[in-house]
Amino acid sequence: MKIVVTGSLGHISKPLTAELIQKGHAVTVISSNAEKQKDIETLGATPAIGSMDDADFLTAAFANADAVYTMVPPANYFDHNLDLLGYYRSKGRNYAKAIRETGVKRVVNLSTIGGHLGAGEGSGILLGAHDVELILNELPSEVSITHIRPTSFYYNLFGYVEAIKSQGLIIANYGAEDEIPWVSPVDIATAVAEELVKPDSGRNVRYVASDDRTGNDTAAVLGAAIGKPDLKWIIASDAQVQSALEGIGMNPRIAAGLVEMYGSLHNGVLAADYLRHKPVMGKVKLEDFAKEFAAAFQH
Repeated sequence: MKIVVTGSLGHISKPLTAELIQKGHAVTVISSNAEKQKDIETLGATPAIGSMDDADFLTAAFANADAVYTMVPPANYFDHNLDLLGYYRSKGRNYAKAIRETGVKRVVNLSTIGGHLGAGEGSGILLGAHDVELILNELPSEVSITHIRPTSFYYNLFGYVEAIKSQGLIIANYGAEDEIPWVSPVDIATAVAEELVKPDSGRNVRYVASDDRTGNDTAAVLGAAIGKPDLKWIIASDAQVQSALEGIGMNPRIAAGLVEMYGSLHNGVLAADYLRHKPVMGKVKLEDFAKEFAAAFQH
């Protein structure tokens, strides 16, 4: 198959590209960074260098593809002028235009846990991914779409390194006794690779998770890996977390969205649909990630 992968050589797209090539598919990788061209070629893929904001570029890149993997690149949460919802919607509309004009029939879209939640329902910054799902679902019915909804990324735990070093704690407005569904990008890539070659029709959702653990379990495993066996996960108030995020320069609106998102994980709203459609767990467990976390923590 001829498959187009967006996301450059990111956490998901790099292992996805490697797996697809290993299975004999012809892969084009879209990147906005010309410096990635050689690395993409080294993997055995064809680079397509251009801007995600250029719908004509995307249309050219999607031409003759049997399937495409779509994702919205991470935004700069410290940009105080960023309209995060607008950012997501513009990318979604560009993808939809390119898919419609090229006649691509198979789409696997990276969404998120909470992707079922609309405005005012507690998804916070994840609302943009919900909107992209809606935009893509407006494509003609002959376009087969699977929305991949991963859970909480392991690598988000790197954000707590400084607090662990300075205070000896993980502090957030969720966690402790809350069960957190963690996921590895490697397991997401495996799921995406499986979905890209399926001939399924219609609109489908697939959740991806690697390990369900409480915040306390997570702290214990990470603490053991970094030589801090007494590491604790402490629940802070929404106001405290909002203040801390603004204190490091984050866009206040995005900080509020993060607080709302994690608050919904704490009260069960965010994971409700995931729990109703719980997937088979992936291969990368928390103990596996803890080795990677320890190496990063030491450096």
